[in-house]
Amino acid sequence: MKKTVITVLGKDKVGIIAGVCTYLAEHNVNILDLAQTIVDGMFNMTMIVDIATSEDSFLDLSEGLAKMGEEKLGVQIKMQQEDIFEAMHRI
Repeated sequence: MKKTVITVLGKDKVGIIAGVCTYLAEHNVNILDLAQTIVDGMFNMTMIVDIATSEDSFLDLSEGLAKMGEEKLGVQIKMQQEDIFEAMHRI
């Protein structure tokens, strides 16, 4: 298993979750956990995924998600390896 954290942030609109989940399914990425909230019109989602079964590299997936988020969904999407995410949020 190769756990990765994906965060999505932007103005709420229809299709954000569907767009991200479709992209992940097309790249054979398994969603392990997902939490989302909307506060004052701002959409925030955090996902834990397993990229071990994907044929794409971490870098390719990360860049593809960021580009898709910006161009198609109007949101910011960031992807981090789980160990780096945990280290950054321990403080």
